[in-house]
Amino acid sequence: MAEEGMNKKKIMVAIDESDCSHYALDWALKNLGVSIASSAPLMVFTAQPVVSLSHVYASSFGVTPPELIQSIQDQQRKISLALLQKAKEICSKHGVDVETITEVGDPKETICAAVENLKISLLILGSHGRGAIKRAFLGSVSNYCMQNANCPVLVVKKPA
Repeated sequence: MAEEGMNKKKIMVAIDESDCSHYALDWALKNLGVSIASSAPLMVFTAQPVVSLSHVYASSFGVTPPELIQSIQDQQRKISLALLQKAKEICSKHGVDVETITEVGDPKETICAAVENLKISLLILGSHGRGAIKRAFLGSVSNYCMQNANCPVLVVKKPA
């Protein structure tokens, strides 16, 4: 019985605040339902971005109260927890067990690190559908993960 649990595949869906990522989660549950149901609990991951405080420092002439910084970080944490709660609700509608994880850092790097640390078998991401120019300036988390994650990566594109 213990060996059976060891052989179960780990599937992780990385989400953010976009509709694309929640569409990817819903798509995975609808289209990979049997695989997900027979796997270890589905992992849902979100990266809590590092808060850029440069505008806060500039507006306060470099004398930013620690309470303000803490407040901004607390707000980011609340947003991440709300995203994960929404994902749990989506999964429960499909009868799928889910574990949620959040890490602070650059999304593309924290996703790939989580894939490695958790020994994920399949990573599922939503595509924002950005054009080549936006991808060049903003970067592409899905492209980075396809190149650097230590497992197969499924990118789900939301229909137009």
